[in-house]
Amino acid sequence: MKKHLSYSEITNWLENKGRELYGGHFKIFEEDYPIVYKLIAYFLKDEQACFQFDINLSKGILFSGPIGSGKTSLMSLMKFLTPAEYKFTIKPCRDISFEFIQDGYEVIHKYSKGQLYRSEPKIYCFDDLGLENNLKYYGNECNVMAEILLSRYDLFIRRRIQTHITTNLSASEIEMQYGNRVRSRMRELFNLIAFENTAGDKR
Repeated sequence: MKKHLSYSEITNWLENKGRELYGGHFKIFEEDYPIVYKLIAYFLKDEQACFQFDINLSKGILFSGPIGSGKTSLMSLMKFLTPAEYKFTIKPCRDISFEFIQDGYEVIHKYSKGQLYRSEPKIYCFDDLGLENNLKYYGNECNVMAEILLSRYDLFIRRRIQTHITTNLSASEIEMQYGNRVRSRMRELFNLIAFENTAGDKR
């Protein structure tokens, strides 16, 4: 994907790619173009457009909106625009919670410091933050994603490694579920891109 293409052309290309991946019903709605253009600018690292959109390229993306607004699909499509050094892996938060039940606290290190400390930390998009529950490992309860996000903040401060998130939660709901420390660090970690009044489920 070439950066010199117009954003409308890139959006059409993404829509066609979405039909390949998700079926002929896939559509990017015109009312969502402002959101999509912000994502395109960020993941193509278009500095001029990001300046206009007030997007900080050093931070990750917190992509919020109602259930069914297309957050996960759009983030999956953005992987096709992302330069190699910024490639990211999408990981559902519920899957991480199930890994914690199986493997315990090593899972927190896995998503912050690399698999068993032997590999470089990856850029992750934690999908559907808020759907997982506080879980117990050998009787000890842990807010797994809160711990991972705090570790990802340390990773960002030390090494500028980004994190992305999709969520249905509002800022106040995030604070209620994960605490004030997490919410305050999220302001430093993320650019907020949000669907506002999305009508209906678009899936």
